[in-house]
Formats: sequence, structure tokens, C-alpha cells
Amino acid sequence: MEILDRYIDQLLEQSTPEAPIWNIEKIRAGAKPSWNYMDGCVIKAVLELYLMKKDPKYLEFADHFIDYFVQEDGSILSYDPKEYNLDNVNAGKTLFDLYSLTHKEKYRKAMDTIYSQLQGQPRTSTGNFWHKKIYPNQVWLDGLYMAQPFYMQYEVTYNDCEGCRDSYQQFMQVERLMKDLRNGLYYHAYDDSRQMFWCDKVTGLSENFWLRALGWFAMALIDTMDVMPDSLAAEKSDLGKIYKELIDAMLPYQDEETGMWYQVVNRGGIRPNYLETSGSAIFAYAIMKSVRLGFLDERYFQYGRKAFDGICRTQLSEKDGELQLDGICLVAGLGNTEMREGTFEYYMREPVVKNEAKGVAPLILAYIETLLADQKTAR
Repeated sequence: MEILDRYIDQLLEQSTPEAPIWNIEKIRAGAKPSWNYMDGCVIKAVLELYLMKKDPKYLEFADHFIDYFVQEDGSILSYDPKEYNLDNVNAGKTLFDLYSLTHKEKYRKAMDTIYSQLQGQPRTSTGNFWHKKIYPNQVWLDGLYMAQPFYMQYEVTYNDCEGCRDSYQQFMQVERLMKDLRNGLYYHAYDDSRQMFWCDKVTGLSENFWLRALGWFAMALIDTMDVMPDSLAAEKSDLGKIYKELIDAMLPYQDEETGMWYQVVNRGGIRPNYLETSGSAIFAYAIMKSVRLGFLDERYFQYGRKAFDGICRTQLSEKDGELQLDGICLVAGLGNTEMREGTFEYYMREPVVKNEAKGVAPLILAYIETLLADQKTAR
């Protein structure tokens, strides 16, 4: 799609490591550049685009961006492993490809820096990483995506798979603790201590099924399975079963006209719930990728493609020569203040923005999957 190529070029041309145009959270806060998961999502997508298209401009952009933060000794500008924030692990996924492609030793050292965080990351009684040190005893679906693909890939590549089963077990605990057996969906977060104001005091669970959190979990599963070694075939099969059941649970909630999903997934008929771009793009990507990798049957591809096409048709537009992607929830979480209490009303009042990383990155990844599928068809 020529329009998406133009959109990606527009985003890259208007962005630098100091001021990426897609990082709306930083722009609104007037914050300095930092190592963060939003930029990590986009740079990972740009690297995937390079690996698929082999256009050097994508590698040059990604390398320049990450090089700005990574110092020669492997330390990372603005990043402190001892903050124990899983969000900060996500951008580390870019380092595997960049090290392989550029052979810069500092990228290899930076992987060790990030891995040192996971070695000390506090854990719940079930062995799951805390989402953040400032959120003690809490597991969020978001955190599985932020940390587990990096964790699994590091263990496979550099640590003789020593921690691979630990990563696998964390997914298995999330299924046991956070899945609603009635509809197959997963709650956004879990408090192992049952202390937070937003959790059910019996189950420890938050109240709602937030689309992007479910998407993060789906991507966490498919991206982790993608790097698991053959020696863990049985464990990979277990995760594949969890993944397929999640996709099967999501499909009844897919909007018939657009192929998208609602911000609060199971309450599409209640105003002001809306079809949300980032989570829909994540599922478009995850479904199409998992068909390509053989984790889902070919018949599932149509559901991912329908979501991708619906987003491009209804949310991607041009105004005054500028392309824009709309309908992206800026941020949502379960906070330490009652402003983020996890109710339906809470998810409705978070800002909806344009051209934000969490919508841009998965749409690029989904676009790549459509190109790969078209290549396969052409052969």
C-alpha cells in the first residue's frame, strides 16, 4: 500500500532520537528524550521493515536512534536497571538485530545491562515479575510483552536456555490467574497481595478487559514462541494452545463492519465505548504472523487482514498533505491513585490521539505481514 509507505516515511522524516514525533506522551509532558517502550515499539517495527524490504534507510534510522542512547560501555542514557520497570526492557529487543547487523560491541553490552534488571526484578509469590518496583506484587498483561520476548531471546542466545522455562512458567501462571473461564478473555492486571483499591479482594483481579492489554499479551505469546528453541517443543505447544484459545475468545467480539475491536472488548454496545486502533492493529499483526509461523490455521488470516484493512480505511487519513492515524488510546493503567481505578468509565476518559507509537508500530508490523502474505501468494 503506497499510502502506508508514505506514512512511514513521513514519520521517520519528522523524527529524531531527541524528538520522535510518535511519542505523544513525552511531547505532552515536555519531557527530555529517554529510553522507553514506545520508541522501542516503533524502532523494532522499523527494523522488521528493513529485514523485509532491505532498504538501507530503515536500518540507518534504527541504528542512529538506538546508538544515541547506548554508550560504549553498554550503559543506556536515562535507563537505570534498578528502577525495575518492565516497560524499560522492551526497547532492548532492538539490540539483537542491531548487534547482528552492525556488529557494534556496545549493543551486545547493552543487552547484558538490560538482562541485569531481569536478574534482580522482584517477583510475586507465583514467580512472576512485578510490573514495576513502584507497583509491588502486581502483574499486568502489558508486562508480558515488555519483558518476555527479550528474556526468552537472551536466554536462548547467550545463556544456554537456563531461564527459558522460567519465562514459560510466567505465561502459564498468567493463564491460571488472569483468564476469565466464562469468556476466555484476560483481565488487565492482578495484585498478588490483594491490597490495591482497584482489585477484587478475593481474586486479586482488576475489573475490565482492556483491548490493548489483551493485545500486548497476544504479541507476547507469538513473539516469545517465535524465538523459543526446538528443545522446548512441549512448552511451545502449551503456549500455542493458550494463544489459540485467546484468539478464539477475541473473534466473537470483532466488529463486523470494520474488523476492529472495542476499547473495552466485551462492552461494545455501551456508549461511549469506541473501536480502538492500537489494540486492533496488534491483533491484526499477531493473527497474521501466527498464521505465517504455523501457530494458527490459514483460515484465521482473514480476521487479521480484515482488522488491518478496516484500520486503514477508517483511521488512516490525509489532511493538508499530512497523513495521520487516528483512534489511538494514549495510555491506560492501574495506578496508585484513584484516578486510574480500572472501571469502564476510566478506560473511556483516557485521551484518544493521533500518530502515537502504540498505534503506529503494530500497524507497521501488520503491514509487513500483509506484504509477506502477498509475496507468498505471488510465488
